[in-house]
Amino acid sequence: MKTLFVSDLDGTLLRSDQRTSDYTNQVINTLAERGVYFSYATARSFHTARKVTKGMEARFPLIVYNGAFIVENGTGRILQAVYFQADEAREILSALLQQGVQPIVYSVKDGKEQMRYIRAKMHSEACAFMDTRKGDVRDTPVEDEGQLVQGDVFYFTCIEEKEKLEPLHERFREKYRCVYARDIYSDAQWLEIMPKVASKANAIGRLKKMLGCDKVVAFGDGLNDGDMFDMADEAYAVENAAKELKEKATAVIGGNNEDGVAQYLAKRLKMEEQDGQSSVD
Repeated sequence: MKTLFVSDLDGTLLRSDQRTSDYTNQVINTLAERGVYFSYATARSFHTARKVTKGMEARFPLIVYNGAFIVENGTGRILQAVYFQADEAREILSALLQQGVQPIVYSVKDGKEQMRYIRAKMHSEACAFMDTRKGDVRDTPVEDEGQLVQGDVFYFTCIEEKEKLEPLHERFREKYRCVYARDIYSDAQWLEIMPKVASKANAIGRLKKMLGCDKVVAFGDGLNDGDMFDMADEAYAVENAAKELKEKATAVIGGNNEDGVAQYLAKRLKMEEQDGQSSVD
């Protein structure tokens, strides 16, 4: 039986310094080399995920942008993607602008990922977020709102006051995939809007089929990992996870700052190896 192990990144596989430890990298690289199927599912892009998982070099597919893309670790090559229809992207942008919200619009144009935005009109927290992306190859500032939607659009990030974002969340939550939450690092209010089928759970299902796996074991810490837990055969919450997620979990494991996921994986695979040897003996 082939098992796909999938972990959330921030708050789960990453420590509080927003990095994977040398131990976690070593465990996952070793397991991948031995043929164990592992991936992580994150709201981050491939570009920022690669920075915070530096040292995790094994080639395996990654789920990024909250499930909008499945990409190859190492190269970032897009294996699968979901996009908005052109009229959907225009509808969303029009509603955001009418509400006084200046988004960061993610798209693929001429084979290249882009982040389009008008800095002069964005909320200060959105500007602070873009400051953390200086030098990013996707950075595409524009001057005119008519330039925001270009190419194949797959993601809108909105960082604004709750009073502006809440009505938009209510408007679009049924039609599209929306993640409405406070950032765990800055405490800023975010609304992220994706195509309806873009979710960690759906992407895991596609990856499971792609790899020919029979079951899924998931790891997470936040409420946005709930759909991933619901579809998994086994689900493990790290010690620092939200109470509601722990209630969904098969069990609770060590916290993110104790390399809980890597510790669990190393122990589990060792036990499975020993059981296999015993049955052969």
